[in-house]
Amino acid sequence: MATKKKDLPTFRGKPLVRSGNVLYYGNPADSCIAMLQVLTNKEWKDITLADRVSVQILSTDESLHTSRRILKRTEKNGLYPALNIASIWLERTLSGK
Repeated sequence: MATKKKDLPTFRGKPLVRSGNVLYYGNPADSCIAMLQVLTNKEWKDITLADRVSVQILSTDESLHTSRRILKRTEKNGLYPALNIASIWLERTLSGK
């Protein structure tokens, strides 16, 4: 059974899908999506938290070479700052600003 879009977790109205240490944020039908990769983790009490997170805005145009699909990239400390910048960049890129 296929997962429906409404069943996926969202952040600021866009789907958020996790595969291992990689999170994909945005709609794959749009011209670009964000890829967040957890590079390092840290322990806090009995919880493992994301420490360094790589953020990339990627074009969904499959005709482009892999290295040309990366539109922007940065690293952030923590998952929320990474999701925040991914959301801002994704909105700006999709709106053409």
